[in-house]
Amino acid sequence: MNASTGTVETRSGTIDPKEAAHFGRLAAEWWDPRGESAMLHRLNPVRLTYIRAAIDRHWPEAGAARKPLAGRSAIDVGCGAGLLAEPLARLGARVTGLDAAAENVAAAGAHAQAMGLTIEYRNVDVETLAGDTFDLVTSMEVIEHVTDPAAFVAALERALAPGGLMLLSTPNRTPISRLMLVEAAERLGQVPRGTHDWHKFLTPDELTTLLNDAGLTVIDTRGIAWDPLKGLHLSDTLALNYLMTVVRG
Repeated sequence: MNASTGTVETRSGTIDPKEAAHFGRLAAEWWDPRGESAMLHRLNPVRLTYIRAAIDRHWPEAGAARKPLAGRSAIDVGCGAGLLAEPLARLGARVTGLDAAAENVAAAGAHAQAMGLTIEYRNVDVETLAGDTFDLVTSMEVIEHVTDPAAFVAALERALAPGGLMLLSTPNRTPISRLMLVEAAERLGQVPRGTHDWHKFLTPDELTTLLNDAGLTVIDTRGIAWDPLKGLHLSDTLALNYLMTVVRG
């Protein structure tokens, strides 16, 4: 459903309906930092630190502006209930959020309205966008849930405006990610049961190949690591999770 018009939009693409249903069930608790999405609330500040630094590098003319995305468009693909879309709006962007779960789109729209933010949320897959392009394309912890990663990456490339910036994050497929993200996190209730299929995780080399095949170039990769003292933090270690800065060409 389009949060702006209230009309139902046809969906088709690479999203697995079972994955959409799983995340849709989490909609009511998405904004609760102590709820089933607690891990996302710990992860979001780390991602935002990386995202802001990438924005400042890509558009240095924005300098230290409070709203460096003013006058620019952004799309968050797999936006959930808006944990990233709202900060992008506060940075000045005209934000569109896409999610496969109608429940998430409804929760995101309600939360944005309560916060006084104007964000367009749409219950469609990125593959269905009709030629719309955006200066900033983000997709955080999504590609590991799609049915066809290559087709998904190709759709992200089509959504990227000339001179634009793409930012991605996803878990690495390593023994430590299996232990911490699948075994420990789900068993300890930090991530809802059934959230991750470790076999669908992509290594940095695998994701880089998909991006290159779509005409995109990775210009930076950083890891997200965890330790008992720092918690989740940016790191040169990619074993658990990683972020990529991507441009066309």
